[in-house]
Amino acid sequence: MYTMKSGSLVTNPARQFASVPVIKLGPEFKKVGSYLERFGSTPDVLELDHLTVSGDVAFGSSVSLKGTVIIVANPGSKIMIPKGAVLENKVITGNLHILDH
Repeated sequence: MYTMKSGSLVTNPARQFASVPVIKLGPEFKKVGSYLERFGSTPDVLELDHLTVSGDVAFGSSVSLKGTVIIVANPGSKIMIPKGAVLENKVITGNLHILDH
């Protein structure tokens, strides 16, 4: 989302939105340890406008989030976003497990 220019952070010129993305995370992400457990790596948010995540949700590595993405796991359910997934303007609810084989 940012690049270095003459020793200063500037917005990446490839970003299509002028502002930073709005990110709303549920209470499951409140503690640093819980937050870190839920991300395989930092998602690519260069093209993200809005992200809302609620419930038991985890992200694999190398995930890209674009546009508006809303992910809500049902109580007692878990949503696993697989590594390398690209989510663009998506609403995901319920439970989801995608396994590599």
